[in-house]
Parts: sequence; C-alpha cells; structure tokens
Amino acid sequence: MTEKFSSVSAKNINNISKKIVLIVATMGAFLTPFMGSAINVALPTIGKEFSMSAIAMGWVATSFLLAAAMSLVPLGRIADIYGRKRVFLCGVIVFTAFSLLCGLANRTEVLIFARAVQGIGGAMMFGTGAAMLTSAYPPEERGAVLGINVTAVYVGLVVGPFIGGLLTQYVGWRCIFFFTVPLGLLVIFSILWKLKGDWAEASGERFDFVGSLIYGIALLAMMYGFSILPSTLGTFLIFIGIACLVVFGFWELRVKSPVLDLHLFIHNRPFAFSNLAALLNYMATFAVGFLLSLYLQYIKGFTPRDAGLILVIQPIVMALLSPLAGRLSDRIEPRIIASIGMALTTLGMVPLILLNNSTNLLQVYASLVILGLGFALFASPNMNAVMSSVDRKFYGVASGTVGTMRLVGQMFSMGLTMLIFALLIGRVQIAPEYYALFVKSVKIIFMILCCLCFCGIFASLARGKLR
Repeated sequence: MTEKFSSVSAKNINNISKKIVLIVATMGAFLTPFMGSAINVALPTIGKEFSMSAIAMGWVATSFLLAAAMSLVPLGRIADIYGRKRVFLCGVIVFTAFSLLCGLANRTEVLIFARAVQGIGGAMMFGTGAAMLTSAYPPEERGAVLGINVTAVYVGLVVGPFIGGLLTQYVGWRCIFFFTVPLGLLVIFSILWKLKGDWAEASGERFDFVGSLIYGIALLAMMYGFSILPSTLGTFLIFIGIACLVVFGFWELRVKSPVLDLHLFIHNRPFAFSNLAALLNYMATFAVGFLLSLYLQYIKGFTPRDAGLILVIQPIVMALLSPLAGRLSDRIEPRIIASIGMALTTLGMVPLILLNNSTNLLQVYASLVILGLGFALFASPNMNAVMSSVDRKFYGVASGTVGTMRLVGQMFSMGLTMLIFALLIGRVQIAPEYYALFVKSVKIIFMILCCLCFCGIFASLARGKLR
C-alpha cells in the first residue's frame, strides 16, 4: 500500500523532505514550458523539412496541448486516489521516453503522435506538482514556494527560445528533444532516491471513468473541429463537443465520486472565478510566442537564433518578478495583484494589433516587457488563490483544474489561430506570396486575444476576498 503522509504530518514534514519536493516539482515545472517555447522557434525549420502547412505546424504544438488537456483533470483525480508522487513519477518517465521518440521522428504523423503522448506525460507532471507542494508546505509558506515553482516555468520559457534557436540553427531541431532526456532522467533519479512516501488523501474513493471519457471526447471533437473549419464536418464536431460538455456537466453533478467536483465551481466563488480568469488569460496569451516566432522569421527575416533571443524578453521579466508576486500574495489579497497583472497583460497586447511589415522592433520589445510584467503579477497569486480556496482532499483536483484551464486556454488560443489561418491563408505553406495574408491574420488574431484578456480583468476582480 502507498505510504501516505497524514494531514498533520504533511504540515509538519521535515525540512529536507520539503526541499526535495520543491526541487523535483520545480524541475518538472521547467521541462514542459522549455519544450514548448523551444519548439515554437524551431517550427519554421520543422515545417520546411516535412513540407508542413501553417495548420500542420500548429498541430505540432496543439497535439501536446490537446492530449494534456484531455487527461489533466482525470489524472489529478487519479493522483488524489492513488498518490501524487506516483503519478508525477510516471509522468516524467512518459515525457522523457516520448521526447526521445519526437527527436527520432521521420514523418509529420509520427512527430504529432509522439507530441500527443508527451502531452499526457506533461499532464501527469504539472497536474500534480503544485498539489505536492501545497501538501508539503503550510499555508503561510505556499505563496513563496508556488512563486518558485512558477519561476521554474518562466525559466523554461526564458531558456527555451534561446537554446531552441541555437540548437535549431547550429545542430538541428531534433536536439531540442534530445536535450530534455538527461534532464528527465535526473528528475526520475531524484524522486526514486530521495523522495519517500506519498500523498493520497482521497485513497479508497472510486474513479469516474465515464465522466473522464465524455470529457476527453468533448475536447477532442471541439479542437479537431476548429482545425478543419469552415467545413461541415468541422461545424458538426464542434456541436458534438459542446453537447458532450453539457452531458459531462449533468453527469458530474450526479455521480457519487466525480472526476471533477463541479460543486467546487457552484459553491466556491474564489475557486470558480480564479479558474475563469486563468482560462481567459491563457486563451489570450499563449499564441503570442507562436505568432511572433513566425512573424520574426518569415516577415522580418530573422534566424531561429535571433528570433529566440527576442522572444526571451517576456519570460525573463516573468521569471524575475514571479517570486516577488508569490510573496506579495501571502500578504496582500491575491485578487488585487492578479487583477493588476491581467490589466497590464491587456495593455501589452495592444501594440501587437498594429504589427505590419515595417513595424519597429522597439514596439515588439515594449510589448513583450509589459506582457511579462503582467503575467508575472497574475500567475502565482492566481494559483495561490485557487489552492487556498479548497480543502486538502481536493488539492490534486484543484491543481489539475487550474492546469486544465491553462491547457484548454492554450489549446483554444491555438485553435483560434489555426481557424483564422484556415479562413484567410488556407492549407498551404507560408511562402512569400502569402505573407500579406499572414500579417492580416496575425493582426486579427491579436485583436481577438486582446478582447479576451480585457474580459479576464473582470473575472479576476469578481472572485471576491480570500482573507
């Protein structure tokens, strides 16, 4: 039987064990954003090697997000029942193995498949990392350690474009995937060697397989439907996806042990609106790196290395300020800090609406700095608000839920991008004759994303006071 830390002993877990939890969760938090941001820089090169259309390049990023979004909430529930450390360890193993397969891929279909399975491994990691930290650390220390955890995400985002650009230009894009393999092995070794015991506060409860299946079908149908619009099949799949979400909601409200306890949303205002704010924030911001990478390389003619150097501006600001934001959320109402962050993010999106062939790069730099500042002030206080609004029994589900908001937001951000590309450019490679349509598409996408971010300000403010 899994060794469990009780509610009391988890609060009083010794400092060495707490530090090991922080180290492995932080290392796991670094891997997935590093991979995503590095691949964004490499996409034009990958697309050229495999003769990909703009939509196919989008699927290299989206397949990871879709698989992770489909599995994150169920995996969070499984972690609560069977052990968070156990699920986290399995996630690192899957992520590492399929990173190797991605690097060995010889066809578009193989790469997209491997990215999808890699996404399931990623979901196991970031669906349980924050829950392990929240279990191991008392409330007065959570903001600080969650801030460190978020910083690891941003460090991954910082070095991802830089290392990804260097590897792509001088060694080859496949080395991006190979680069993560030894890091994953180091995390596996650290867990097996140093981290004893586990947390499974919902041990003995049943797992809702039916609800998980309905939820996965809903996301898959909607996302694939977005990618093939304006076809009739695309419209039909989106309708099926929405219908499945409605059925999922009714099922979860009636089943005894739901995979996602919707009563958390109905009866817990801070939890509900904090998750809604996270959803809108990631919907509005995720496609920025993808679009700017294409814009800088196709329209501005930058190499992968130089485009990567520009794209690190935003995550550098995020990494520097996230620990401070986390500590502030231990002292000041998280709603206030997160809402200011959302407002700054909206402001940072505005200059991107004006991009064209002759845009001065200072405009791009300024936008990335403001976006980094806004996101740093939003992310860790918002996570602190979510995790502090639920009982210990629901830490895995809460962590998985906010992770799902992130992934679903990122997924729909890419879905919107692929939809606009499909409508304006079509299923073709981005060649010089399509550059004008590409720039027009980018401007429209940023306009929509800015509106979403503006709505997120009000969702953040509506959560109410936590203390």
